[in-house]
Amino acid sequence: MRYFAQLAYNGTAYAGWQAQPHAPSVQQTLETAFSTISGTAIEFVGCGRTDAGVHASQYFAHFDFDGTFPNGFLQRVNKLLPDEVVIYNIFEVAPDAHARFDAFSRSYEYHLTFIKNPFQIQTAYFYPFTNKPDFNKMQAAAHLLLHYNEFQPFCKSNHDAKTLQCDLTKSEWMQTDENKLVFHITANRFLRGMVRLIVGMCLNVGLEKVRLADVKTALDNQTLLKKSWSVPPQGLFLTEVKYPFLET
Repeated sequence: MRYFAQLAYNGTAYAGWQAQPHAPSVQQTLETAFSTISGTAIEFVGCGRTDAGVHASQYFAHFDFDGTFPNGFLQRVNKLLPDEVVIYNIFEVAPDAHARFDAFSRSYEYHLTFIKNPFQIQTAYFYPFTNKPDFNKMQAAAHLLLHYNEFQPFCKSNHDAKTLQCDLTKSEWMQTDENKLVFHITANRFLRGMVRLIVGMCLNVGLEKVRLADVKTALDNQTLLKKSWSVPPQGLFLTEVKYPFLET
């Protein structure tokens, strides 16, 4: 039988979602906990790969299990898991349901603060420079992306993507207060490192280090920007994943 697990994690201590041979991962952490309590090897397939240090406030993964869950399984798993990882729900799905391939929408947020806060060092990027970026120029850069569906300028060079097409439905900045900005982006899929490169581009445009016209030219020609900035991972959250068979 196939099950979905809905979970969340603080990715600071992990080398990303995907299991690594010599580094801790969220996937391996889950598989160890579930296998220990169920008494059988359980393998997870996640809804996507998050990079080292990136968080997820909503994440789905599927696994196959033909046995019977012990009493209090969910509580026991959460007790065994480290504090940075929590399972909210486990539910049965169709035998061919796939956490990665069936997802039709994914949303991310990037949190940026202009004030140093020791309680947010893991969950927001502290912008340490004196001159602040122009919010309106950053917003214009974010909105420009909605006119395109290929994103070579915002894909890491060592990617394994078969296509660079992504259908964006949201790309915008919000100012939550005078000292904090949050970038919101939604698409059917994302390229490797895409969101952090987009945030860096918006900041560069806001700082007038990159012209908006140069971003447009790079997108028109699908070429790399001469000046790219992949912002630090701690401000990035996967916040929502949608499936046709799940109500939101």
